[in-house]
Amino acid sequence: MSNKNSLLEKIDEKQNTNLVKIEEKQDENSATTFVPVKEKSTDVISIFTLLVILFIVVIFLVFSIFTVYNILNTNIISGVSIKGIDVSGLSTSDARYQLDNYLKDRLPEEIKLTYKDFETTISLSQMDIAFDTKSACNSAFHIGRNGSIFENNLSVLSTMFGNINIEPNVTFNKELLKKNLEDISAQLPDTVIQSSYYIENDELIITAGTEGNVVNVDATIESIKNAISTFSALDTPIEITVKTQQPEEIDVEAIYNEVRKDPVDAYYTTDPFAVYPSENGVDFKISLEDAKALVASEQKEEYNIPLNIIIPNVTTNMIGTEAFPDLLSTYSTKYATSNKNRTTNLILAANKINGTVLMPGETFSYNRVVGARTIAAGYKEAPIYVEGRVEDGLGGGICQITSTLYNAVVYANLEVTQRTNHQFVPSYVTASRDATVVYGSLDFQFVNNRNYPIKLVCSVSGGIANFQIFGMKQEDDYEVQISSYETGRTSTAIYSEAYKILKKDGQIVNKQLLSKDTYKRH
Repeated sequence: MSNKNSLLEKIDEKQNTNLVKIEEKQDENSATTFVPVKEKSTDVISIFTLLVILFIVVIFLVFSIFTVYNILNTNIISGVSIKGIDVSGLSTSDARYQLDNYLKDRLPEEIKLTYKDFETTISLSQMDIAFDTKSACNSAFHIGRNGSIFENNLSVLSTMFGNINIEPNVTFNKELLKKNLEDISAQLPDTVIQSSYYIENDELIITAGTEGNVVNVDATIESIKNAISTFSALDTPIEITVKTQQPEEIDVEAIYNEVRKDPVDAYYTTDPFAVYPSENGVDFKISLEDAKALVASEQKEEYNIPLNIIIPNVTTNMIGTEAFPDLLSTYSTKYATSNKNRTTNLILAANKINGTVLMPGETFSYNRVVGARTIAAGYKEAPIYVEGRVEDGLGGGICQITSTLYNAVVYANLEVTQRTNHQFVPSYVTASRDATVVYGSLDFQFVNNRNYPIKLVCSVSGGIANFQIFGMKQEDDYEVQISSYETGRTSTAIYSEAYKILKKDGQIVNKQLLSKDTYKRH
């Protein structure tokens, strides 16, 4: 019995041992069930990597298509405006056409300039004042095209979501505008008057200058550019910027060196032909030091220095017309003989000029030859233009002599170096055929640019003021015509131009611009 029980216990222990081994084996088998979980995690990573690669490929494709589109696009990109005008998707030529038409409708024909009670106008077309639409359109076209591929694409994207506006520059003919403003400067009511001098009989008369204001050309040009750029010049006059200027100091020694000379007899030769005009001898009657002391001793408007005038034995007029055989040009204007004062002024100015001889390269100065228009010189009160009004003034009318001479000079094909038009179109010549002078500020000057001397002959009689210019004809002379015409009118101004036309054997060989002028309307 006991043996039987022992045998059963052994059998149970063996079975229990087997059960434990079976459980351990099951535990080992159950641990292997984690292997499929690791395989699933690897699949997720692979899918994520694939998506990232796919995203990069899509981005690259989009970038490539976007880049190719931008490269092939021949028009301005989206989001670009010029002067507030949307030019997106337009070619440069279409954008410029649209912009030019817009600006043409916005810009006025003229702009007004004011200083105190003085007012004048400037024609935009005559000064070539305009917007540089060509450069602006080119700048618009190059947005998104100037950098690398990445920079260009970024510019295109940023412009699409944030518009860019380009402001075109204001362009103008600097020399014409500067000359126009300098002419305006001489018309200011308080303009500076420069010192000058002239010879009256046997006296050197030096006139002192006075402090005044002149146009600050650079500052005024900037004001004009800004006003046009912002369209503020459409209705509001532009204020002229001025600066105070002192007249040049009187240089007595320099004047002495200019006027002092020995007398020279006139003569001419025939082979080769040449004219040698006479020159009066001139010297101070007082010493140079005394003359300097006279000017420095006190502040005066005018200083009189006595002169010794020595007449040569043979004057230019004595050698007759043989020295000036050919009539190079002539021009006449009409005047009213009923206005005695004005007629007197015309005769006085003409007599000062009559007989003047200019050597080749020599400059004629109207103010220097005619001198100051004073009561002592015999000038009378006659109508003149003052700040846009017609008033009586000393020496009124002498600008008719200037204008008559100007036309004769142009017809002789001489070189005009200084000339200014009137405020109003005068009655004796048409627009752009006149020349005004103001002693101390505005002069009329020209140069004898011919190979031989010339002689000016002037007469005032019977209602006709006439100039004749004599000299010797040259093989390279031309037939000269003057073409002048109005280019526009507004409620306040008249605009005109004049051209010198040179002909040879009836054919036009050259056409030169003489002037572009602005006049006030009565």
